[in-house]
Amino acid sequence: MDGTALEAMRAALRGPVIAPQDPEYDEARTAHNAMIDRRPAAVVRCRDAADVREAVGLIRDRGLEIAVRGGAHSGAGLSFVDGGVTVDLSPMTGVTVDPGARTAQVAGGTLLGELDRAAHAFGLGVPAGIVSTTGVSGLTLGGGHGHLTRKYGLTADSLLSADVVTADGGFVTADEREHQDLFWALRGGGGNFGVVTSFTFGLHPVDTVVLGITLWPLDRIRDVLQWYREFLPQAPDDLNGFFAELTVPPAPPFPESVHGRKMCGVVWCWTGEEGEAEKVLSVVDAPGPPDFHFTAPMPYPAVQSMFDDLLPAGLQWYWRGDFFDRITDEAIDVHAAFAQAMPTALSTMHMYPVDGAAHRVAPQDTAWAYRDATWSGVIAGIDPDPANAEAIKRWCVEYWEALHPQSMGGGYVNFMGTGESQDRVRGTYRDHYDRLAQVKRTYDPDNFFHANQNIAPA
Repeated sequence: MDGTALEAMRAALRGPVIAPQDPEYDEARTAHNAMIDRRPAAVVRCRDAADVREAVGLIRDRGLEIAVRGGAHSGAGLSFVDGGVTVDLSPMTGVTVDPGARTAQVAGGTLLGELDRAAHAFGLGVPAGIVSTTGVSGLTLGGGHGHLTRKYGLTADSLLSADVVTADGGFVTADEREHQDLFWALRGGGGNFGVVTSFTFGLHPVDTVVLGITLWPLDRIRDVLQWYREFLPQAPDDLNGFFAELTVPPAPPFPESVHGRKMCGVVWCWTGEEGEAEKVLSVVDAPGPPDFHFTAPMPYPAVQSMFDDLLPAGLQWYWRGDFFDRITDEAIDVHAAFAQAMPTALSTMHMYPVDGAAHRVAPQDTAWAYRDATWSGVIAGIDPDPANAEAIKRWCVEYWEALHPQSMGGGYVNFMGTGESQDRVRGTYRDHYDRLAQVKRTYDPDNFFHANQNIAPA
């Protein structure tokens, strides 16, 4: 980017335009995933939708590449492009809750924890994520799942409208009445269609929930998974529970007897009557007595943020994911082998349930193409030391390649990594892909927004 383009941006925008020579440049180009090291020509920190429109127009007219940063949690580092311009929404934060209408208007750069806290003041919430530092924008556009999925569906299922800056610099509000095709595509289609500057969500009753954590020795993983695959889909929607392989951290609520041990377990979230939780979870002895079982009532935002300290920004990440409609015995054999081989203390595998309320949305109603999936799985190699980057990547890739034949073929777009093939993207959207490509042709015919898991215009 030449100096005239840089000066044009600085003259036109209210927010700062940060270039490589500026002292804050390295901080501005830092992703949550420290494995990502990209050098954009500039990072434009937009203050409002007007800044976004100006930035999009200037980037487009100068023939530059664009990337969009919400929370910068993208495992593939899609918030930054070497030599391109990042439209950074991080100054655009804020949540306005209407408790009577049970809605929340959320600015495009807002993090999940801000939404959780604002809605919690009124005994309300949105089903979204499990880490509060996640950006609301990327989470929602990819579909979004978390502790409330079985009770209230995907994050995108609660979306009522979105304000979008399109590739031509236009500004539209997409909802069920206007720009319905765009609204359909935004609910699962990722960042392919424009820059969302504001979301409006419908809120749901959620206040104090019961958190549960149950851990078994890793040599019991076959018994646990065989029990879990039968138990959870039949459990009440008030019970969510994601399965995990982990090395137990040396921190509360875990006793010293399990610190540092490789184990398998389930993280539960119960949204029903508090007194019913113990009864519902009394069956955790079925696959064999756990080595650790803990339950406690907690405010929902506290549950949402409990992994934040364990997974701060600046770690090395490499992840891949797939959808599953069942957990086969063959898949269990793969999990057993690779769980034993977890290469670092933070590396993990999670299976998030995406059934319950998420199954009661018709497949054609949103771009999310796997309403028949029961679990969204992710394999994540994680470590603070760059020297271990190759080891965590190799474990993740080999694990995924061994498990993929047991999957449904596609994966959650937010769990896709760098270098995913076009066939892989098509597999993620199934027969929705062609409709998404038509929407892309309408709103971004030149594929201006291509720093994403890309859907090419029809």
